[in-house]
Amino acid sequence: MEITRRHLLSALSATGLLAVVPVRPASAAAVAADSARLLANTVAVFAGTADSNARPETAAKLTAMTNRARANLRSMDTAGPGELFAGLVLGADEANLNTAFRQLYEIALATRMPGAAASDLHQSPAVQRRVLDGLARLHEKYYGDQSRGYYGNWFHWEIGISQHISRTLALLADRVRAERPELLATYVASMDAYLRNGINGDVNLDSRFHTGANLADITTNRILQGALLGDESRVRKALTDQLTVFATIDPYHLNHGVTDGYYADGSFIQHASVAYTGSYGKGLLTRVVQTLKILDGTGFAHGAELVPTVQGWVRNGFAPLIFEGWMMEIVKGRAVSRTDTGYTDVAVVVEAVVDLSSLASDADATALKSYVKHLRATSHTVLDPAGFVSPVSIVRHADILGDDSVPPVDLNPASRSVAFNAMDRNVHRRPGYAFALARSSERISKYEYMNGENLMPWFQGDGAYYLYLSGQDQTRAYGVDYFTTVSPYGLAGVTAPVEPRRTVLELYGKPYYDNPGHPLNFTSSSTSQNTYVYFPCGTARHSGGAVLGAYGAVGMVQSGDVAHRDKAAGVLPEDFVAYRNATATKSWFLFDDEIVVLAAGVGDAAGRAVTTTVDARTAAPDDRLAVTGMLRDGRPWAGPGTADLRWLRHANATRGGAVGYLFLDTPRVRVALDEVTRSRRIVRTSNPDTPVTRTVLGVTCDLAPGARPARLAYALVPNADEARLRSYGDRSRGDGSYGDGPLRILANTPRLQAVTHTGLGLTAANSFTPGRHEAAGLRIEGPASVIVERERHGPTTVAVSDPTMGRDRVGVLIRGRSLRTVTSDDEVRVSRVPGGTRLDFNTRRAYGRSFTVVLRG
Repeated sequence: MEITRRHLLSALSATGLLAVVPVRPASAAAVAADSARLLANTVAVFAGTADSNARPETAAKLTAMTNRARANLRSMDTAGPGELFAGLVLGADEANLNTAFRQLYEIALATRMPGAAASDLHQSPAVQRRVLDGLARLHEKYYGDQSRGYYGNWFHWEIGISQHISRTLALLADRVRAERPELLATYVASMDAYLRNGINGDVNLDSRFHTGANLADITTNRILQGALLGDESRVRKALTDQLTVFATIDPYHLNHGVTDGYYADGSFIQHASVAYTGSYGKGLLTRVVQTLKILDGTGFAHGAELVPTVQGWVRNGFAPLIFEGWMMEIVKGRAVSRTDTGYTDVAVVVEAVVDLSSLASDADATALKSYVKHLRATSHTVLDPAGFVSPVSIVRHADILGDDSVPPVDLNPASRSVAFNAMDRNVHRRPGYAFALARSSERISKYEYMNGENLMPWFQGDGAYYLYLSGQDQTRAYGVDYFTTVSPYGLAGVTAPVEPRRTVLELYGKPYYDNPGHPLNFTSSSTSQNTYVYFPCGTARHSGGAVLGAYGAVGMVQSGDVAHRDKAAGVLPEDFVAYRNATATKSWFLFDDEIVVLAAGVGDAAGRAVTTTVDARTAAPDDRLAVTGMLRDGRPWAGPGTADLRWLRHANATRGGAVGYLFLDTPRVRVALDEVTRSRRIVRTSNPDTPVTRTVLGVTCDLAPGARPARLAYALVPNADEARLRSYGDRSRGDGSYGDGPLRILANTPRLQAVTHTGLGLTAANSFTPGRHEAAGLRIEGPASVIVERERHGPTTVAVSDPTMGRDRVGVLIRGRSLRTVTSDDEVRVSRVPGGTRLDFNTRRAYGRSFTVVLRG
């Protein structure tokens, strides 16, 4: 099939991608040559080359690959009835079938590895024939009958199994053609037929299953299949489909209704509403870089055109979320419950960046290599490149580390504040710490649960935050053990009702709500399951904030989820269980040394008790911890206990690092220091039943049952010592505001939350309701997020964002003398009015972007 330019224009939202796939078909000879090159590249990527495998740096990887193949061969020797490999009973468990195909791939891989470590397996006819015989047997008995297949998880049938088959056939292409040519056509036909969410055995860009990282996986499989068949049209169609993942998502002009992918602000979404850079996002990064490598030197595509796009993903999407070699929890979805660490996550990214640097040019390549070195220099855990997929990548990584002309340089500036408003996330970075915030809204899910993973996720998107301190082993602070030992109701930053909840497994006896007879058709992979069980969104629109330089302001109206709303409306079945949330309006103001948190309207319409967790931190049980503070009356205090605190400090003398807390306006604070032991299996059914013990610090403000809605104001002070905390002054102010030291709370209501930092010359405000809002010489019209920086004898800079994503215009009046424009975004209009200067920000279809204007008197 010829891919016309009109077809490409309709498929891609970024016309710059049109140059990637040549429009004119190639000759038969060229197609054959390009297919051969693509398959040779594929072998090199996964099995290495003679040069790469001769390097000592790849020895551990090659040995592991060989040992795995030998173990798989021994397992074939001892397999019982109904098994191809010992212990993998086939016919009813799709995960076992997927594993069987993967183990055949691992054997095939060892036969294509040049190098001494695999000398007896390399190109072994007998071993390769065993693999082909295994493929034939699996197809005949367990895969080929379409009426018996496609049970369980759709992913295995449309993506995972096809990936292992396609790679195996690519590795053994010569022997397949020579001895079992029928296997290729037979398997391709079956793989096409298993694309049941596709159209006529091909990708369906309108399917919710064929998007983002999933689409990249499917199309890469089909590219390999096309090369094996010498079918140019299949390769070109797959490439054209895959190119849609490179196009930046425009939420106001969706292609095929797809919201999955990368956004202009660096956000990445999968499953329509899940913030997912750290799991599916890294999967997409890996797959597209691998595709660029296997296409290198072929005429099927001009991959160099795509490199700047992928580099932008790394710089603006991944780098802010990686702190000292650790992937932040806020973008991992259900993967937070897995035993793999944030360091392991970043190793995947590092391999992709290493390979991307080989495809980039000049300064871009140097920047990527410098980032690789930076991650090596700052990570608490030394990355083991033996975990890379490709031996060639291991060599490239070693060459980068050994190149003295490449300095270690972060892709982030030392101070950076990033509002990923398209996925309701914020990251605030400073030398010494990073702060990560997870929000939710009617657009973005409160959490992700699925397949028995992340069993107690209920509040992970309700303002949960993570404060990473420099120089720490983050596995001691966060990762799976944080979620294992910290109460799901007491995650740092969370306001939750005091009410026990049950997991999906406890509620329904299986990992999903099963009710196919209901009009909403609740099955394991139905849209309704996604909407109400796996990753429900909130019901409030307001979630977002502004960024001015390296400072940030962000607000969120905490809401219930769509399940509770629709259960109350009678939409959901009687036996479906939905939980009511607590209420709160919250703001986070992100400065240099302090993160100020305001909460208003904290309470519960049902009259339940409510807790707000200021922080929850974990430590090894033998770490030496100190919890000290000062009472409001100036007397020293040592915890744990409950007290009317002015400030608190938690320090870990064993590991180093401390966090201070300023209680600007809170009731008595409860400080707990408990030793907790739980099994990792409580957060994920497939985790090992391994007990984990941690000392858990909980700093909490309690609201009694039936109490009136309350307000809270406090600040986190990373790495603070006691002298620093003592330096913050009295709370009392003559003008009605209150605060400590340079911090002044100007307003804290469900309508308006505002602060001033006198030391930085910053005023920041979040307004939540229609009408006019006044604070510190500012009048804000309607819901908005505003930051104003006033330099002494210098300019006034204003940044504004629409946190509702739906306003066409935001108006701000700066009272006082008239100001004139120095520089401005095009979307800002400045006018002089009686009493001050009016700023009108055109926020139509800006999707949370901040607009900035610099003014002078």
